[in-house]
Amino acid sequence: MRYLPLSPSDREAMLAVIGAPDIDALFVDVPASARLKSPIEGIPNHMPEQLVERQLGAMAGKNLTAGTVPFFVGCGAYKHHVPASVDHIIQRGEFLTAYTPYQPEIAQGTLQYLFEFQTQVARLTGMDVANASMYDGSTAMTEAVFMARRVTRRKKAVISGGVHPHYVGVVNTLTRFTDDEIVTHTPDLTPGAPGDDLAALAAAIDDQTSCVVVQNPNIFGHVADLTPLAEAAHAKGALLIVVVTEVISLGAIKSPGEMGADIVVGEGQSIGNGLNFGGPYLGLFACREKHVRQMPGRLCGETVDADGKRGFVLTLSTREQHIRREKATSNICTNSGLCALAFTAHMTLLGEKGLRQLAALNHARAVQLADRLAQIPGVELATTSFFNEFTLKLPKEARPVIRALADKGVLGGVSLGRLFPDAPGLHNGLVVAVTETATDEDFNAFEDALDEVLA
Repeated sequence: MRYLPLSPSDREAMLAVIGAPDIDALFVDVPASARLKSPIEGIPNHMPEQLVERQLGAMAGKNLTAGTVPFFVGCGAYKHHVPASVDHIIQRGEFLTAYTPYQPEIAQGTLQYLFEFQTQVARLTGMDVANASMYDGSTAMTEAVFMARRVTRRKKAVISGGVHPHYVGVVNTLTRFTDDEIVTHTPDLTPGAPGDDLAALAAAIDDQTSCVVVQNPNIFGHVADLTPLAEAAHAKGALLIVVVTEVISLGAIKSPGEMGADIVVGEGQSIGNGLNFGGPYLGLFACREKHVRQMPGRLCGETVDADGKRGFVLTLSTREQHIRREKATSNICTNSGLCALAFTAHMTLLGEKGLRQLAALNHARAVQLADRLAQIPGVELATTSFFNEFTLKLPKEARPVIRALADKGVLGGVSLGRLFPDAPGLHNGLVVAVTETATDEDFNAFEDALDEVLA
């Protein structure tokens, strides 16, 4: 994409129309502390285009990228193999230029794949109905909290300490000016089951609680049976919201719906979508049928036309672009159409058998690496029940260890100190993710590098 700047006369004409004295006047609402005081170091004011490309390429070349070194970073974004056929499909003109059904009746192909996407998500999560996608997992979780309030007419949400802190941060941001009460439990590194004591979480549910939110597998990689928690929530008239950040795990473990969840949200990036520097991603949202009219976003349905032929329509679109804003169930949701198409294409290529095989491979490889790393002196495996992600407790703070590993050409995971800066007891935790893309050579490099760094 080329950047075509405006000329000085263009800028003056635009400023005159809007009545602003200069460009700086457009940024008066941005706090002075957040503005640059000088140009970015290393980037000149102007130079020929080919030299700009060369300089930016040299700067980018200093990065360690996921595809060039042993890569074990997860915590909500995972490196999986995406078949070339997926990109070929989503770049076809009829999909690329009509990625969202603003004129639904003439976008039958788009509506059909969204209908199939909904079916896939509902089956994966074990729920009755799913919507036609959302921005990402974090905003989907916030929407679920809002939905639980509408369903129960209560204001208190209890959030497990094992939920991704960035997801919790989005909830806190979007409820900052509401009267919702958000109660977040403190995580810990309990050996074997790090994250949150589910019994303590269940005990925190009272008659004012709209929902209890738990992640499975959680931010530490721990997998739990949520059935007792669902029973405790329902006994108090509250809803159970389950967050899934690694959707491929649903090919191996019991679905949230089978464990009693009322709403399931998650991040669909793992299927069909690359890491993409953090986005765009794909929010998943599913619920029980009895709550469908409180579900945010769009819902695609199947029907027949006047001639009896099969067709697809938007059956529920309770978002601000379709109905009065005050009646909308959501004012922040969207349809991540191309990401949903990539998900659907990849899932279709895998099929149920392929997904289960992929999930089994991810789990087996993670177990292999966890067993190897736990043999390094001073390293303790904190997660014993996991899918493809686990937490190591190191003998020293994890953040400098990660930097030292990067110096040796290994991206070795995510420091819990980065995710939980205010919890010193977690700072020695290192979350390691293993997918089907990690090779035996990657394992060897990681083990050797970590052994050297900790020596």
